[in-house]
Amino acid sequence: MNSDQKNLLKAWIAAILWLIVIAIESTAMLSSNNTSRILYPVLHYLFGLNVLQFERVHFFIRKGGHVVGYAILSILLFRAWRATLPAMSDVKWTLRWATIAILGTAFVASLDEWHQSFIPSRTGRWQDVVLDTCAGIAAQLLIFLWLKDFGKGTASSRADQAHIR
Repeated sequence: MNSDQKNLLKAWIAAILWLIVIAIESTAMLSSNNTSRILYPVLHYLFGLNVLQFERVHFFIRKGGHVVGYAILSILLFRAWRATLPAMSDVKWTLRWATIAILGTAFVASLDEWHQSFIPSRTGRWQDVVLDTCAGIAAQLLIFLWLKDFGKGTASSRADQAHIR
């Protein structure tokens, strides 16, 4: 197996493992009721939060989990598609890879919320799909900016505006 094949395999294994993490998080085991049973006593002890304060904090912890989890998914999908669909030149970022990663993130978020709509202790919310997709878009913007500022070069011409060298 050559290094390109190894990189391809590693990229897809990472993305698939993260999809498994998302699938586990989508179960009743990690519903709001179950996570609050663990987090409330801890946060009450550490910070003296009352129930109303905890509900607000818990909401932001859970939504923050959406943002972080789906941003990571978007980054991993970007890496996987970059390894799968190499560009003609030695570019590190293309709009094609970023778009496929965002669409994949939106698709997984939609499936996740649809799945949760069948679990009595969970809810499937379109608002979470939007949040998750926005996290995927933000991750792609961060990748673009990171590679533009710290990668090996920058966009060199109008013809390469959608590519980062």
